[in-house]
Amino acid sequence: MTIPRGVAQVDFQPNQWTGLVFIVALFVGGWRFGVFGLLGTLVATVTAYLFGVTWDRVSVGLEGFCGTLIGVGLVLYLEVRWMTVLLVIAGAIAGSVLTSALNVLLTPYDLPTFTAPFCVITSVMVIGGPSFSRIWAEHARSAPPSATAPGTAMSWHDFWRGTLSGVGQVFFQNQWYVGLIFLIGLFVAGWVTGLVALLSSLVGLLTGWVLGAQAADLGAGLYGYNSVLTGLALWGTFVLVNRVSAVYAVIGAVSAAGLTAAIGNLFAVTGGHTLTWPFVLVSWVFLAAIPMFKKIQRAG
Repeated sequence: MTIPRGVAQVDFQPNQWTGLVFIVALFVGGWRFGVFGLLGTLVATVTAYLFGVTWDRVSVGLEGFCGTLIGVGLVLYLEVRWMTVLLVIAGAIAGSVLTSALNVLLTPYDLPTFTAPFCVITSVMVIGGPSFSRIWAEHARSAPPSATAPGTAMSWHDFWRGTLSGVGQVFFQNQWYVGLIFLIGLFVAGWVTGLVALLSSLVGLLTGWVLGAQAADLGAGLYGYNSVLTGLALWGTFVLVNRVSAVYAVIGAVSAAGLTAAIGNLFAVTGGHTLTWPFVLVSWVFLAAIPMFKKIQRAG
């Protein structure tokens, strides 16, 4: 069950049943996401195992989840082609190596790699893609929903769909029903886990709304998914649970939503995408700051 755990570890869950639900959600979103997500997970996991990463990391999926996101992300941006298959395999291998390199660099600071390897590999491939005709000839257009439906007046429809889609957008899925399946998978891992993910998505959506983000983007969950990952990271996964850390997690979720727009605008210039960079950067900063705060403690 290492492969399902690898998929589940995208949301920090070493639970094979959660992983199986996540896999179902990916296939509901589209067969290409399920197939390429599993391909990335498998290649990254096998690469780490063959290179000798300790089995305690491999078995719980810690070497597979960046491969999952690389597979799903690249097929979204580059479409279903043989070249995309090769790029997912190469990207997952490179992501595995980068995961180990970042572990070596970050362990002295007690910081996880999070999804940084996925962000680096996918950003490099997508930004560099236009230089290679065999990669970019049939790439998918990826303008945000607001490009065709501008406006900041959020409706109830945008509200509830955006909250659920924020959970699904962790895996690039903007359909509310796919987000609901992912949320069910998180509740399978634990009711607190599911509740934290749901509330974090809501925090991200409301942050974007208060700041005046485009309603269509809010409804697609684009301001929620980085908050979901940040909330899960800072509430129970890497930080001990108490009232102060709850406030800390909310501040982190708000920060991730705010940073989403900044990074999105930055990458728009180069042709890149926001991905999970806001979550990675905010969570690194918030975890690095904990030794200075006496009322907040790291978990484990």
